[in-house]
Amino acid sequence: MTTGVRVPAVAGLFYDDDPGALQESLDRLLSEARSRVPLTPAEEPARLRALLAPHAGYVYSGPTAAAGYLRVGRCRERISRVVLLGPVHRVPVRGLAHPAVQAFATPLGEVPVEPVPAALRTAFPQLLDSRLAHAQEHSLEVHVPFLQRVLTSFTLLPLVVGGIDADSVADVLDAVVGDDATMLVVSSDLSHYLPYDEAVRVDAGTLAQVEALDPSIRAEQACGAAPLTGVLAWARRHGLVPRLVEACNSGDTAGDRRRVVGYASVTFSDPDGAAP
Repeated sequence: MTTGVRVPAVAGLFYDDDPGALQESLDRLLSEARSRVPLTPAEEPARLRALLAPHAGYVYSGPTAAAGYLRVGRCRERISRVVLLGPVHRVPVRGLAHPAVQAFATPLGEVPVEPVPAALRTAFPQLLDSRLAHAQEHSLEVHVPFLQRVLTSFTLLPLVVGGIDADSVADVLDAVVGDDATMLVVSSDLSHYLPYDEAVRVDAGTLAQVEALDPSIRAEQACGAAPLTGVLAWARRHGLVPRLVEACNSGDTAGDRRRVVGYASVTFSDPDGAAP
């Protein structure tokens, strides 16, 4: 039964729990991204369909996430619905799990959560409910304040993904990513705990696969491999064009260069000439 609110689990840890401080930090990250990775005329907002963005604490991955969300913000006039996919870190699932709640809360307020219609559950047995998998999971939560800041208003379909092949994820995305009003966001960091130079090399290879829409990325390359490979398979089906916005790692932001975590923002857009 879909009831209640999914309350924040990592506010005060991964990002500010004070609404004013959180808004200020988001605005600063977005402003700095605008200066660092300016929007270009070639990035036509009418064609943007999906975003890959990282999910670490804002001090680590916030700048790179902001560079991607700056692009989503340009679509605020048409986006009223977000499908948000991320991996599970604490509670395993085999499929795509909905939180079975009516709203998703952050210090900036509540976002309405879409239920999964009965017809979709019948058609796709890989769609599950798991409040437990969502309760302490940060991979989706850290994206919601960014979405609240760059979009006017929206409903959310949050799904954590694990133990499932890329085509089974893509099949669900074909059904739930509908019209022009929907944005798909996939949450993933890249390599984990490699020395800085090795991480740069490994992540460059992974991003080359992302840009080739190659859904063979492994878990050691990206902690969000399960949702990410599904999105790549879906993007390939629809002929979307990936574009790397920015990449870095924790050694570039706030971490020790002996053991770093990689981050990237990548947009996926309709090709030139496609219908908006």
